[in-house]
Amino acid sequence: MDQKTATEQQVATELKRFRQGIDNIDAALVYLLAERFKYTQAVGEFKARNRLPPADPRREAQQIERLRRLAKDADLDPDIAEKYLQFIVKEVIRHHEVIAAKLETKPGG
Repeated sequence: MDQKTATEQQVATELKRFRQGIDNIDAALVYLLAERFKYTQAVGEFKARNRLPPADPRREAQQIERLRRLAKDADLDPDIAEKYLQFIVKEVIRHHEVIAAKLETKPGG
């Protein structure tokens, strides 16, 4: 095997190793998001039963501040953490609105 081929193989092996690590983390994130949404689903049902609004701007602001601090401590750009949370909150509110609408259309709701 010549030097160029050996180097190409080493590069390919190292890249594969990095990508396997990324894939493992992505899988963990998906499972964590699923677990998170189980909790937010329960919150949405609780809010709907108690006629609470789907959105809670005060809580959202606290969470943004908290995640930005965590991101900074983890050496992650805080903007990434904030964008992540904004996306999640948008989806959670949408889910809460759907839950509330379903409860309103139920007899006795």
